[in-house]
Amino acid sequence: MRLNTTSLSSRNPTDFAVTVTQPELVHTVEVKRVLRNTYALLAMTLLFSAAVASAAVAYQWPAPGIILTLAGYFGLLFAIHKWQNSALALPAVFALTGFMGYTLGPLLTHSLALPGGAQTVSLALAATGASFLSLSAYVLLIFAMWHWWQVKRVMPGTGASRRASTTAALVVAQAGIGIATLLAIVPLWLALLHQAFAFVVLG
Repeated sequence: MRLNTTSLSSRNPTDFAVTVTQPELVHTVEVKRVLRNTYALLAMTLLFSAAVASAAVAYQWPAPGIILTLAGYFGLLFAIHKWQNSALALPAVFALTGFMGYTLGPLLTHSLALPGGAQTVSLALAATGASFLSLSAYVLLIFAMWHWWQVKRVMPGTGASRRASTTAALVVAQAGIGIATLLAIVPLWLALLHQAFAFVVLG
């Protein structure tokens, strides 16, 4: 039995790589989808928790007490674990974050009543937001580099590889501008450049 090497040599080598490693590309798309949905769910639960906490402060809701707090926390955590493969897990997650906001409301009310309490709460909120954004930026940077390496290995010399390289370069540049902004103690022009470049990266 003879192998027709002529027909094989006329083919583009990247065709074989794409065919063989197609599951890896599907896996990359799935990872991106899961990451996007996870961040969307996290954002919605944080907003819901903040809304409930704000309502608790505005309407002066009483503290639930240690017994009800522990029962609510552990009960809802158990419910989320039990329904993790069911559609009921989603409302259970929102119930947990809403209950956390409710338990946080009386603590915020007490803190705001103290001298300088509003400034303390504002600084804590700003520090939490900055930490979340910084960690999210590092995750985005790591994922962009990992995606670039995967596409470069699976589909070298293709349009997808060039787009992945461009995206990785933009994310690295955005991270560099962010670090420079912090080291320069946030000058206005550099902060505006950092925000404007974020639209370029996300676009």
